[in-house]
Amino acid sequence: MILQRVEQADWLSNAYLVTDEPGGATVLIDSNGVIEPLLERVDREGLDLTHILLTHDHWDHVVGLGELAKERGIPILGHEITAERVDFKVDQILSDGEVVTTGGLSVEAIFTPGHAAGHFAFLINGTDVVTADVIFKGTVGGTMAPGATGFEDLKHSIMERLMTLPPETRIHPGHKEPSTVADEWENNPFVRIWRGLDPEGDEKCEVNQKGEATLVLWAPDYDGTNKAWVRFPDGTDNITGGSQITKK
Repeated sequence: MILQRVEQADWLSNAYLVTDEPGGATVLIDSNGVIEPLLERVDREGLDLTHILLTHDHWDHVVGLGELAKERGIPILGHEITAERVDFKVDQILSDGEVVTTGGLSVEAIFTPGHAAGHFAFLINGTDVVTADVIFKGTVGGTMAPGATGFEDLKHSIMERLMTLPPETRIHPGHKEPSTVADEWENNPFVRIWRGLDPEGDEKCEVNQKGEATLVLWAPDYDGTNKAWVRFPDGTDNITGGSQITKK
């Protein structure tokens, strides 16, 4: 299997081209506006691009896909909620656990809501998983942006769906560089607290437009800033960017 990614310089979002073998069956997972190197490889090597797979509906992961699908006659596949939220046609609705087979590729859709309601991770040939915006190297996705379904969904998606994959499974996130299940299990600060290895914080903070909260965790984010896990007075937990936090 051959997996290539391109990263957009401003959003730091990734798009992936996955091929079973040289000249073989290929799928594109997401788009970030700079997928030309991937398409050039498809054309140069005569790859058989058979499917476009959507992880979720956020703009930095779907830009240009409608036009690409029309130009090349390639079907787009994704969750039914994602299909409702994008401004182009999704040709096939996938459900949790459904497997897309093309050539020597077997791609399982794993429903992973939290950051987005129709979010999928894609497990490829049992060895590699494209996790999009659920978990990244050293951090996790936010749960306070429009369309998110919340902290508990995100935690379940990570701990019960992704962290239960074999430790050697390679993680290919929606932003920045790859990791493995084993690395995130041991080193991701959110996962470590969920495992009971590290304590929760109790510092008071202010969340922009949301009011006072407890800062459970202040951790690095993939873009060099910070990600915050906060708990509001009613007991509701959420994860947001550090820019939304004022420490007291």
